This record gives sequence, C-alpha cells and structure tokens, in this order.
Amino acid sequence: MTITQLMCRAFTVLTLAGAVLHCPAQDTLRITLPEAEKQFTSKNLDLMAEKYNIDIARAQVLQARLYNNPNIQFAANAYNPDRKKWLDVSNTGEYYGGIQQLILLAGKRNKQIKMAETNSLLAENRFYDLMRTLRYTLHSDFYQGTYLQQAIAAYQVPIAALEKLTVNYNELQAKGVITLKEVVRVKSLLYNLKTEQTALQNQFNDIEAELQLLMQNNHTWFIPVSDVAVTQLPSIRKYVLPTLVDSAYANRYDLQVAANTLTLNQQNYSLQKAMAVPDLTAGAQFDKRGSFVNNASFLTVAMDLPFFNRNQGNIKAAKIAIDQSNTNLTRQKLTVENEVQQAYGKALNTEKMLNAIDPGFQNDFDKLLKSITENFEKRNISLLEFTDFYDSYKQNVLQWNQLQNDRIQAIESLNFSIGKPIINL
Repeated sequence: MTITQLMCRAFTVLTLAGAVLHCPAQDTLRITLPEAEKQFTSKNLDLMAEKYNIDIARAQVLQARLYNNPNIQFAANAYNPDRKKWLDVSNTGEYYGGIQQLILLAGKRNKQIKMAETNSLLAENRFYDLMRTLRYTLHSDFYQGTYLQQAIAAYQVPIAALEKLTVNYNELQAKGVITLKEVVRVKSLLYNLKTEQTALQNQFNDIEAELQLLMQNNHTWFIPVSDVAVTQLPSIRKYVLPTLVDSAYANRYDLQVAANTLTLNQQNYSLQKAMAVPDLTAGAQFDKRGSFVNNASFLTVAMDLPFFNRNQGNIKAAKIAIDQSNTNLTRQKLTVENEVQQAYGKALNTEKMLNAIDPGFQNDFDKLLKSITENFEKRNISLLEFTDFYDSYKQNVLQWNQLQNDRIQAIESLNFSIGKPIINL
C-alpha cells in the first residue's frame, strides 16, 4: 500500500472518528457540493426570511393599484321635540345623504404604482445578493473543510510511524540499547505532530459549525467530498480583466440594488412634486326638507388651496436623495471593479505558483517517507536527519494542500466578485 493510499484511508477513518469524538449525538454524512447547495437553497432560514420581503413588496404593488374608497354620509334628525319622537324622518323630519370620492391628480396613483414595482425589484435583488454571499460562504467553507481534513489525514501517516517507533524505542531503551534522550526526542516529535493535528481538527470543527448553520442541520456531521482536480482546472489567463469587469457590472446584484435605489429616489422625487398639486374631492348630496326646497340635490367639488404647504421640504429631500444615490452608485461601481481586479490578480498568482511545482515532487516525498523510517529503525541515519525529514515531509504536504486550497478559493472569490461562475468547480 502506497503512502498516498494510506493518507486516503486515514482521511476517511479520521473524519468518521472526528464525528464520533466531537459530536456523539450527530449522524455522519458524506456530502458533495451539489448536495450541499440543494440543502442550502431549500433550508437556509436567512434566505427564507429574505424571500418573505419579496412577497411583502409584491403585496404592496397590489395595494398601490387600488383606488381610494368612496365616502358615504347620512344624517337624520335624532329627536323631534315637537312630536317627541326619535329619528323622526316622517313628513316633518329632515334627513341628509351624500357620497364623495377622492380623485388623485397629477398622476400620483401611477407614480405610486411605479415606486411599489421598483421596491419589489429591490427586494428581489437583495434576496439574490444575499444568496450570492451565502453561496460563496458555503463554497468557501466546503473546500476549506475538504482540504483541512486532508491536512489532518496527512498527519496520520507520520504519527502512525512514530507511534510504532516509540513502542520499539521504549523496548530498546529498557534494554539499554539506546539512550533516554533519543526516546524523548521521538516522543516530543510525536506529541508535536498530534498537537498540530488537533489544532487543525479544531479549525475544521469551526468550519463544520458554519456548514451546519448554512444548511440548517445541527444534527448531522458533514464530511465534504470533492473530486475537483485542481491541476486540471482551466487557466484564468484566457480571461481578460475588462471583460470580467463588464460581466460583473451586468451580474452583480448589489450593484443592481444601488441602481434600483437611484431609480426609486427619482420616482419619489417625481411623486413629491406631484404631491404639491392638491387632490380633488367630488361628490353628490341630497337634503330632505333642509334646504331652499324640500328635496334639494347638490354636486360638490372640493380642493385644498396650496397657499402655504406646497410640499417644499419633501421635494428638496427627494432631490438630495437622488444626489446621494448617484454617489452611492458610483462608489459601488468602483467597489465592484476593485473587487474583480483584486480577485483576478489573486487567481493569477495562485495559478502561477501551483504550475511552478513539479507534479512528481509530492510522489518523491511519499516514496522517501517509508525508506527514511526503515533506515532510522536500522540506525542507518541519525535522529537529527530523521526529524528533519519528517518536518520537511509535513511542511511539503501541508504547503501542497494549502496551494490547492488557495487556487480553489481564488477561483471562488473571482466567481463571487463577478456575480456568476466563470469556472464551475
């Protein structure tokens, strides 16, 4: 069995053991990224709560389309003292009835409908921007968890060898073949590796907790499973930065939120100017025995006189809000461009570094590990050479693992900055 196969077996054993050790009441589930996304989109409570805002905004569009209700009035003589009769509407009593309707002028109703529709679009864009952010967190945690578990498993190979060596050294030291110093040095190396492995396990536990929260499942210990071959991913160099920035302008929902906010404030400015125009109240009245004739009919028209309040303050505030929204939109465009540039540069750098490493270098270390251990047991190499090699092996495995993770994280960050995946992992 090769060292790589040992690491794969150790990876599986450790993840299952970690689930039992740290979460005894939880089930263990090996999960791929598509499966994690499916649970995330169907169960995440943050998304569900934000989606309600879309329904609320759509209901407000419905409300904005409704007309004002008419107002009906009726008045009658409550008590006739001459006839000593309540609600006297007989031949001598008076009663009065009327109906009124508020008529919005200056296109206020249509302007309110447009604002409600823009608010609905804003709610949708906020929902999709939240989904973009949470999905990026899910992807980042998924791959971070994958490579953390691989790093934890990488420790198990030298730890298993050192545990076996420690047992042998204890026996040899008891027979006086080797000194206590050599035994202590091997044990020290073993304990150091176990401490570092535990620290990585604690990091993975933090990632696991976030994955459980994203998928709203605290009763399952998720083991991320990925078959992504990092060295075979498409090159970032085939994409040019201006094209990526233009794509981000078209796909970033936070940028669309800023644009929608500007539109909303422009619509509000138009509405506030229209509010300076008084609305009309029209109606009809009938008066029985209370006017110049017994059965008097009237048409009524009423309107406020805009002498003092012409909505000046609200109009000014709406105009300032437009200037503010323009500033925020410009700032958001610069932010998007900056984020794409930064993510693109990181993706290029990690790709360059990964490509600079000889693919056979890792295999060479794997082949040497067993040989070094056997030769040390036979005392063909010194303790210093042995510990130096183990330290170099550990650093090589961890660095190679980190480089692969960095490459994937850089691609995910670039996808996130653009607003859509340009490379599907």
